[in-house]
Amino acid sequence: MQSLRNNITLVGNMGSAATITNFENGGKVARFQLATDRNGKQESTPDWHRVFAWGNMASFIENYGAKGKQLAIHGRLVNRTYTNKAGKTRKITEVEVKHVIGL
Repeated sequence: MQSLRNNITLVGNMGSAATITNFENGGKVARFQLATDRNGKQESTPDWHRVFAWGNMASFIENYGAKGKQLAIHGRLVNRTYTNKAGKTRKITEVEVKHVIGL
């Protein structure tokens, strides 16, 4: 049986500058949304993806990234659960960046 892998590659535009969180240990995380077009064709409504990156990838996005900047990212899908301010449990899927290229 072939091994199963969790890989995703997206090329799209940043919806805004990334939100950067710096940690006491010197680490950082960048969070942003990436807009992509289905089938590579400009649609009236893009698909939006929640994206986050750690360490050097976060630093690159912090320095390069801005609203409208085009990025190619490769990473993996991450599912997580959180409780919102209203006390409701929510499930979301995000993309964890492993490689990024500014286009």
